[in-house]
Amino acid sequence: MKSVKILLIAAALCWGQLSFSQKNSHKPNIVYILADDLGYGELGCYGQQKIETPNIDALSKNGMLFTQHYAFPVCAPSRYLLMTGKNPGQAYIRGNDEWTQRGDVWDFKKMEENPFLEGQLPIPDSTITIAKVLKNAGYATGMVGKWGLGAPMSVGEPNNQGFDYFYGFICQRQDHTYYPGHLWENNYRVPLSNKIVPPNVKFPADLDSLDVKNYAGYQQRDYAPDFLINAALQFIAKNKNQPFFLYYPSPLPHVSLQAPQKWVDYYHKKFGEEKPFLGDSYFPCRYPHATYAAMISALDEQVGAIVKKLKEEGVYDNTLIMFCSDNGPTYNGGVDPVFFNSAGPFKGEYGWGKGFVREGGIRVPLIVHWPGKVKPGSRSDLISATIDVMPTLCDVLNIPVPENVDGLSMLPTIEGKDNLQQKHDYLYFEFPQYGGQQAVRMGKWKAVRLNIQKGTLQTALYDLSVDIREQHDVAAQHPDIVKQMETIMKQEHHTPDVAAFRMEALE
Repeated sequence: MKSVKILLIAAALCWGQLSFSQKNSHKPNIVYILADDLGYGELGCYGQQKIETPNIDALSKNGMLFTQHYAFPVCAPSRYLLMTGKNPGQAYIRGNDEWTQRGDVWDFKKMEENPFLEGQLPIPDSTITIAKVLKNAGYATGMVGKWGLGAPMSVGEPNNQGFDYFYGFICQRQDHTYYPGHLWENNYRVPLSNKIVPPNVKFPADLDSLDVKNYAGYQQRDYAPDFLINAALQFIAKNKNQPFFLYYPSPLPHVSLQAPQKWVDYYHKKFGEEKPFLGDSYFPCRYPHATYAAMISALDEQVGAIVKKLKEEGVYDNTLIMFCSDNGPTYNGGVDPVFFNSAGPFKGEYGWGKGFVREGGIRVPLIVHWPGKVKPGSRSDLISATIDVMPTLCDVLNIPVPENVDGLSMLPTIEGKDNLQQKHDYLYFEFPQYGGQQAVRMGKWKAVRLNIQKGTLQTALYDLSVDIREQHDVAAQHPDIVKQMETIMKQEHHTPDVAAFRMEALE
């Protein structure tokens, strides 16, 4: 009997040592938080004056803030580049493709009845994603939030792309409302207590648009972001004794304008009365400025909850946190990028923000927080992009970077070893939608082509060191730089596998 007790005690001690060693593994936990349509200037640490973001600002204060980090003009391709580290000119996903061949994919009621209509064009099963790489390195991998790179019952499902656990919106159309009929947990629909109300509605002409009570129908019971943050916190708790990767692509603050009432009330009091947004492609909203600010503060509150959970579970000191946005600020649905100075020093209204390769559309906030590794309050002007995340995480783990990855590791900069940092000769962008566009960032120079789908191949050139708002085309004064930029555009563009992403003038 005594020997049995000794064996049990020894087993318990071994288990305790194993748990302790996993919890304090040299492999850091990784949390990547991706905001949706958050502009460069919409955080306090990036100069925002009206919207309050104390938790994200605290990450910056205790971490590193990047000033020249780039994403992509819209959702799906931006997420694809993040997940794969591929150059836009070689990417499989180069625009938003709603896979309309399946039927009426924009009918929200039909989507609720038939999950086959959900989701976007799936990425191939052969795709090497960050999740697959980290899973092979021994990480528990979880994704909570908005996916946008596949559809239910397709190879593009998150669980088929390296994620052990998935919870959220598999379809980016569905998060046009924050009160959907369901979310997904792995391969199963999780019903929510909401009615299916399509967001493309206009405020009834026979109702008083100034009476807040008349907007009650655009708010329901189950607010999806509440369910998302709860799932993220549970994932952290469940996996605290092993290295984990949590990808948290929040739908906030993408329109429709719907936010927790406490935050709407807070900003309504702060901003005062305002004109309502009467709807169209998104839900009407009585207080659009207050509600948009409320959505960003709700996101900030969730970031605070993640940090608090990491501390409670004892893994905060061994967790690398990265916070970014998928593209610049939007211009529709009642959002007012001019009122908030959403793009910061750049222009952010239509034509300059989301959907465009202008600085306001692709330059995004990036904050890196890693206790003991990142110097608190540091800043970096390294020209970087979301394609650099894959090689950075591989560098962190000292594992090989997959083949055909175009990004570069940012780890030397993150660790304050700037002298060891390899730098991009240039960053290339192409986007077949919104008229068809190309851009190249090379040092202080920025080359831009617009309206390529109309056969226009004229190249504009901007010196960002003196013209950060891209107002003065100096192509005529620097033909040699223009020629160099056009050579890059030609060599980096490869004919897309997907016909919908082709630009005839470039093929």
